[in-house]
Amino acid sequence: MKYMNKITELFKIQYPIIQGGMIWASGWRLASAVSNAGGLGLIGAGSMYPDILREHIQKCKKATNKPFGVNVPMLYPNLEEIIQIIIEEGVKIVFTSAGNPKTYTSYLKEKGITVVHVVSSLKFALKAQDAGVDAVVAEGFEAGGHNGRDETTTLALIPMVKNKMNIPLIAAGGIATGTAMYAVMALGADGVQVGSRFVASKEASSHTDFKKMVVEAKEGDTQLTLKELAPVRMLKNKFYNDVATLYAKGPSVEELKTLLGRARAKQGMFEGDLIEGELEIGQVSGLINDIKPAKNIVDDMIKEFEITKENMGNISF
Repeated sequence: MKYMNKITELFKIQYPIIQGGMIWASGWRLASAVSNAGGLGLIGAGSMYPDILREHIQKCKKATNKPFGVNVPMLYPNLEEIIQIIIEEGVKIVFTSAGNPKTYTSYLKEKGITVVHVVSSLKFALKAQDAGVDAVVAEGFEAGGHNGRDETTTLALIPMVKNKMNIPLIAAGGIATGTAMYAVMALGADGVQVGSRFVASKEASSHTDFKKMVVEAKEGDTQLTLKELAPVRMLKNKFYNDVATLYAKGPSVEELKTLLGRARAKQGMFEGDLIEGELEIGQVSGLINDIKPAKNIVDDMIKEFEITKENMGNISF
């Protein structure tokens, strides 16, 4: 079955499901598995040195003949080198985030690359559209990892953006099921970007102990914090409690930076330090109960989407 809409046509994929390019989780194994399953896999460049990114792109090209892309957080160093590697390796789809979309959109499009920008507000969605991107990901407050300061939820954000934009819209934040996919598409999204659900996949490069903690998470086990630096949603562990204790004292930005230190996310999500590490994940982790292959995740979402669509047709008021 092939779904024909703006997103499947834009990326030449079977289903309008995009895997989030999450740091320490989205290597070539996950990206190729999602692409082979009919979605769009993304390699997460944010946790890769340039030479490692090149290796992942090359391995992904060997593992799939389907479209895949690279997610580039624009707040990381080596940005220019990363962009050149993407061009040299012939990547045709780039998702940018955490920066000004005007920086590289025109340049990438001149190279024949489809460009999508991730935003957390209507204001930035319109700026991305003005910058010439081909589509926008609107990510709600529920999402894991780095997030918006305004705390606008996906349910409110998607129709706000849809009403003002004329380019394809991808919804993100709190989406791990086919029912949620149906809901945001009913609100106007043309597709979905799924992060947390794919963290708990066999192909994700994140540490097994972190994946298990995601599966065990319940409602209320995540919190958005560190707004003074870059807002991030994480699981509550000792490191989170240390952050909360420091906030109770009215810390300066420098004190927060000192506590955060360097490589805290790698320590938690990739190396498996569940005590001192930063464990980025979304609120929807409370709905994730198992670790399974990426193909099964895609298949289950589509099956549930179809069941939901049929059930909604039978609802009367």
